[in-house]
Amino acid sequence: MGLKLAVLAAALVAAAPLPRGASFVQARQLGDGSFAEAGRPGYPQLTAWAALGLRAAGSAPRARAATAEYLVAHESELSSATDLALAALAEQALGQRPDRLLARLQTLQRPNGSVGGLVNGTAWSVLAFRATGTPIRRRTIRWLLARQSRAGGWGWTARAADSNDTAAVVEALRATGVGGRPIRRALRFLLGFRNRDGGFELTQGRGSDAQSTAWVAQAFLAAGKPPPRGALAYLRRLQRADGSFRYSRRYSATPVWVTAQVLPALARKPFPLR
Repeated sequence: MGLKLAVLAAALVAAAPLPRGASFVQARQLGDGSFAEAGRPGYPQLTAWAALGLRAAGSAPRARAATAEYLVAHESELSSATDLALAALAEQALGQRPDRLLARLQTLQRPNGSVGGLVNGTAWSVLAFRATGTPIRRRTIRWLLARQSRAGGWGWTARAADSNDTAAVVEALRATGVGGRPIRRALRFLLGFRNRDGGFELTQGRGSDAQSTAWVAQAFLAAGKPPPRGALAYLRRLQRADGSFRYSRRYSATPVWVTAQVLPALARKPFPLR
């Protein structure tokens, strides 16, 4: 009996960061349905991240309908493929059908297969299309695969591949069923950003941060692999007493944004959310 109680207690401790983090994000909702950092106005991108983080944690905004209405009302403020796709994913998570956002994304599709011409916008668009059942062109997947660097990663340019863009592309490719050598190369590339504290960094030499670590964890999960050893423990060590997560051991900026991005990794859920 003592062993069973000890196991249960350990499980509760391990699970605690998730509900505490979700509660912190929920408390940052404003009256208009948006989410904001302390002392700042709400804006669509942060609101979308909050909605996705809460959904991954098995929760929702306290005023869910107001959040959905806010995102719909502010669609015109979004222009990049990344932002449009992010909002589409959030609206979908809130039970809305983001038809206008999807139509705008489709107008950004180029003959070469990219969406908006950038790797990150194309990867996020693939995630939004997959989440909503929108057809994805084969040339879009070929375009992403062709942008993989010799080292195995993706970024704004082949020479500037980073952990975050690489993780997002891995999630997008896995969502469309791509596996094999491109994914194996990408995972090896991501392991090159791991530090001794168990965390991962955006680019070499920057030091570990919560968001990069969360992205890498999600990429491995999308590939059907467990998060790298120490990654989730690193994230849990960054949680503060109020439930939020620090950006890193040294910095605690933008806690709503950071916490919203950490929650899916701790919930072991890659994008697109199921």
